Amino acid sequence: MGDIILDLAVSLDSLIEGPNGEYDWCIMEPEMDFSGFLNSIDAVFYGRKSYEQFGSQVPDTFSELERETYEVVNGKKKYVFSDTLSTENCPDTVIRSRDLLRDVAAVKQQTQKNIWLFGGASLVTTFINHNLIDEYRLSVHPIVLGAGKPLFQGIEQRVQLKLTGSKTFPSGVIQLYYRRG
Repeated sequence: MGDIILDLAVSLDSLIEGPNGEYDWCIMEPEMDFSGFLNSIDAVFYGRKSYEQFGSQVPDTFSELERETYEVVNGKKKYVFSDTLSTENCPDTVIRSRDLLRDVAAVKQQTQKNIWLFGGASLVTTFINHNLIDEYRLSVHPIVLGAGKPLFQGIEQRVQLKLTGSKTFPSGVIQLYYRRG
């Protein structure tokens, strides 16, 4: 049974995208070993908006490295949390919110490796509020955006975490690894 891992890039001011939805500030460098992370997962959890933006296609604006990465991601089993998507519009598995806890437990039982909680922000909030995230892996980027979408909104209670590791990269990105405390 795999763990659910939240792996996200955040700005120093805890934003996951800029004021116009941009993520051009995110740094990918080989030392981050993102391919190693991808090899540790066999499924990805998406919210509807994130799935429509990233889960069903590779954006034209991506670099060659980003394209290769997302082709690997798109080869993983995908689960989309949505009450509005129909299976006609989504060839991947759609999970409705009314059965969230049961369905997440069933997916965890079916996986050999970990599950990447890709996002978006409202899905992350739902998972935090239901205590479903096993590991938080945040890559803090050396930028203050000032405005945009915050990572943590609508959290209903404190979540105690234990730092299990950190890595610093040449770009100034710091990856922080936490487990539920």
